[in-house]
Amino acid sequence: MSSHLLLFANAAAAATLQLAPKMFWTLPLGDIKPTGWLHDQVQTNGLAGHLHEFYDLVSKSDWIGGDSYYSYLEEAGSYWFNAMVPNGILMNSTVINEKTQEFLEYVLDHQEYNGWLGPEVNTDKPRYLWGRYPFFLGAIQMVEYKPELTDRLVDALHKFVKLANKMLRDGEGVDKWAATRWEDFVIVLQWLHDFHPRGKEELLVDTMARLKWSGVPWEEYFPVGPVENLTNPFGLELSWHGVNMAEGLKALPATYRFTHNQSDINAASLSWDLMFKYHGRPSGAFAADEMLAGLEATRGTELCLVVEAMFSGSYLYQVIGDLKYADRVERMTYNALPATLTANMWGHQYLQQQNQVAAKNMSPNPFPEDGSYSNVFGLEPNYPCCTINFIQGWPKFITNAFLSTPDKKDLIQLYLGPFEVQTTLHKDNLVKVSVETLYPFGDILNITIIATKSYTHYIRVPKWVTGGSMTLNSGERLELVPDGKTGLISLAVAEGITRIRLHFPAQIVVEPRLHGSIAVHRGPLNYAFDIPRSEKIISQDPREPHAVDLQMDPVGVWEYAIDADPAKMSFFNELKNEEDRIAQYKLVPTPVFDSRKPSMSIAVPACLIEWPLEGDTFVSSPPENPKCIGDERVIKLVPYGVTKLRISEFPVFTSLGTSLDYGELNEDVQQPFSY
Repeated sequence: MSSHLLLFANAAAAATLQLAPKMFWTLPLGDIKPTGWLHDQVQTNGLAGHLHEFYDLVSKSDWIGGDSYYSYLEEAGSYWFNAMVPNGILMNSTVINEKTQEFLEYVLDHQEYNGWLGPEVNTDKPRYLWGRYPFFLGAIQMVEYKPELTDRLVDALHKFVKLANKMLRDGEGVDKWAATRWEDFVIVLQWLHDFHPRGKEELLVDTMARLKWSGVPWEEYFPVGPVENLTNPFGLELSWHGVNMAEGLKALPATYRFTHNQSDINAASLSWDLMFKYHGRPSGAFAADEMLAGLEATRGTELCLVVEAMFSGSYLYQVIGDLKYADRVERMTYNALPATLTANMWGHQYLQQQNQVAAKNMSPNPFPEDGSYSNVFGLEPNYPCCTINFIQGWPKFITNAFLSTPDKKDLIQLYLGPFEVQTTLHKDNLVKVSVETLYPFGDILNITIIATKSYTHYIRVPKWVTGGSMTLNSGERLELVPDGKTGLISLAVAEGITRIRLHFPAQIVVEPRLHGSIAVHRGPLNYAFDIPRSEKIISQDPREPHAVDLQMDPVGVWEYAIDADPAKMSFFNELKNEEDRIAQYKLVPTPVFDSRKPSMSIAVPACLIEWPLEGDTFVSSPPENPKCIGDERVIKLVPYGVTKLRISEFPVFTSLGTSLDYGELNEDVQQPFSY
């Protein structure tokens, strides 16, 4: 028996009609809203809210009778719909909500008699399953917000599943992309099974098993080094494609739900650990430019990869409940995601680098399989997928920030930031939660809960919190004792108003990197040296003046080594004390991820060193044991997410230390950079 047939036989034998429950469940779309600085990160005022007006791949002309491969349910339209459903709802955008409603109705109106959905109806185009999956995920969220759409969508999905099952039995519908992204369809099938099975549990579970059998067995595909140094033993090149692997991280917890095999959970945990051990970035993401790229600081991380890994990590936590997934997602969200977007969210990079001293057409090109233009900030700096798919990042982080227990009795506050929640728990328990905070730009969270009935409120305490405390209803300060696996603390919330004040301080820590270099962290934020830069518009889309491509070049020195001793580093926040932070949480500069506006910084001892470029566009690996070529000084590191040109993996030297007086430099290190 072939390995694939054996896999299917094992999966089918293990599958039962009863799915294993998730530890936690998401709330309906619209129950969680961003506030404060986070509200401005939802991109309807940037590229996301205007793509449909001018960008060919998602304009209405393309999905109504268009001939493009990217027609409405191939890639671009499906990506766009999946991202813009939560964008529109979170921002209460009438325009976007009307567009997504129109898109949904068009797709369902054009379903073929046999159940097929997509532009291949009445054409001779080959029919592959994958392009529909993001659309399905978006449609599920839309139904959560508008339950009156439920019957129509569920009817269409059940018709499609029947056809998809037959196609899989006949060996049809699976191309190289569907073979790697089958887990997204499994999650859709599980939603049907959990909430709208209509007596079709056997068909749904059989389809789940056949999808896994038809695709990449992800438990075997996580390598232990850069792919340039390895031979893929399985033959399918796209199994080491970064975005596919970011999506594939959720395949094994999805499999567990229908196999009930603990081995699937164990493999999911190991795969996650291997990925970040051998390819992880201080920014929280991992490297792949286009394929897995190892640990070198100048190799790239694709923006699509970041948002898909965020979504996978959220799903992993919901199924398994391990703190490491939530901590990693929050680190990615507050570092890797904003770093690769312009502050106004009209431009993005296809690839970001941890050490990035220019953003321009690169010669030589450090990316073996991507174009030399890939780190330019613009509309479409490489493949168009990221132009459309990145816009799911912030909205889906927000929609996964609060969860419920399976019995809907209790609430879990998973991600930390400024939110407002209004949801109905078990037995019509209407609960409202307001979180006022600057986090991750501050250490204080003020939470106000109004509940019509008592329940248990859980709050995640990140692993990086040191000496954290909680005050409940203005009482005494309590020490935090989170659960060792989930990272959650529990509070009994009574009927009426409950006020919680959390103090989540963190220490400066250093992370060893390649070539004896280090990265600097405090709490969820990675810190980097923000290289002063020039910006030059090198192209502008004739249809939209905001859609420009920007070349960025350094206009100041950046060749620094720093002292690796955290005791010689000092943390500063422009809001001097806790009371200011709370009183002024709404006054944080916006957009918050802007090089000119960071309120937090870390002062570190540094000296200039010899650090050459490769060609004239990107920096070589950090020199080991460098010699200082000038006097010691103090430089300021700022949150990685606000930087566009940066050094974040530093060579190391040992400072004398005695001549550095941080007290005299406090005002200097707190001044924002000006360009």
